[in-house]
Amino acid sequence: MAIKYTEEQLNTVDKSLIIQMFLNQQEELSKAVNQIEQLTKEVQSGNDKLQRMMEQIILSNNARFGRSSEKMDNTDQISFMEVDGNIIFFNESEAVCDLSAEEPEDLEPKPRGKKKVGKKEADMSGLPVNRVNHYMTEEELIAEFGENGWKQLPDAISKRYKFIPAKVIVTEHHVGVYASKKDNRIVKADYPKALLKGSPVSASIAAAIMNGKYVNAFPLYRLEKEFERYGLAITRQNMANWMIRLGETYISVMYDYLHKLIYDYHVIQADETPVLVNKDGRAAGSKSYMWVYRSGYMNPEQQIILYDYQLTRNASHPREFLKDFSGICVTDGYQVYHTLEKEKEDLTIAGCWVHMRRRFEQALQVIPKGSQKGTVSYIAMKQIQAIYREEGKLKDLTSNERLEQRQAIIKPLVDALFMYLKQNQANVSGSCKLQDAFK
Repeated sequence: MAIKYTEEQLNTVDKSLIIQMFLNQQEELSKAVNQIEQLTKEVQSGNDKLQRMMEQIILSNNARFGRSSEKMDNTDQISFMEVDGNIIFFNESEAVCDLSAEEPEDLEPKPRGKKKVGKKEADMSGLPVNRVNHYMTEEELIAEFGENGWKQLPDAISKRYKFIPAKVIVTEHHVGVYASKKDNRIVKADYPKALLKGSPVSASIAAAIMNGKYVNAFPLYRLEKEFERYGLAITRQNMANWMIRLGETYISVMYDYLHKLIYDYHVIQADETPVLVNKDGRAAGSKSYMWVYRSGYMNPEQQIILYDYQLTRNASHPREFLKDFSGICVTDGYQVYHTLEKEKEDLTIAGCWVHMRRRFEQALQVIPKGSQKGTVSYIAMKQIQAIYREEGKLKDLTSNERLEQRQAIIKPLVDALFMYLKQNQANVSGSCKLQDAFK
């Protein structure tokens, strides 16, 4: 029970006792303040965990039941620019305005193009044609029209597709063997060597398996059944062994060549994704990583895409793969790439806009639709949308023209976006996903 003193009692108390009482009270108050601060932190931590849990539930539901497209529901086009440290917003008309554009010569609507004809002819033009004649006999014509009572008109032509199922034959190579009558020296005639020593696999069968497995995504057991219908006894184990041996013997040579060739590109892209592997010497279901490196989309006729399977996600793998690369590598925010950038003076790591946009999109998804407009996530998404829109207009330009337009049009949009994010970074609170986006 706490002791209470009256004013009269305090007037008679020794001064040293009053000082001691004050100090004890001060210490108790300090402890109470610390406890309150600790409880406040615990409550805030609990709120953050609850907020993150709710955001994860919302995003999980969107992933399961929502649409897969990342397009924004709101199609209003807005963007903003940075002018003397201030953010100036533009609506669609202002954003696309170009006073230097030429006026149209006339206002007559252009006629719509006619529907193309002959599409079926174009589709069939590259296929071999097997002509089948259907003519009436002379007796049938006489019976129909009488003696010399008809004339021949141009043929009516009807084209149809005919599918010829695959068939399998055995190619039997008979190789001439010759021996000298003088010294019993034996010589064989030249003949094509087998793809794999001691194996009946041919280039055509290997190509069929590769096409079925890696292009059409058929499991090997389905291919096994398909070959059974052709009378071939090729097991899935045979096919798996052939794919591995052919990859090591032939495709690895092409892989190494493309690996060197990708170094000639100034800009490449890199990413990694986890894969679960059942048999690699570890426990079933152990997590491994498939790293991918590819050339940019600006070289559509010379695309290079290389996969690099590794057991871990550490920096040693991209360090080895990119050891001779000099240029720009576009990646997500994984810190390993920035570690390499510090190690290699000739390597520049650039952030991926898709990954950045996805962070703000997730932050926007956890906000009720009626409250999204005007939020930091919404404004950032709209600005990124404007950047994408302007970038899409440059795909048919040359490299120099594209650079000029990017510096003139897109760079101000990007600068304004980062200026806006810096101005609002201190105000970010509540949504854990928005905090992640700012990181």
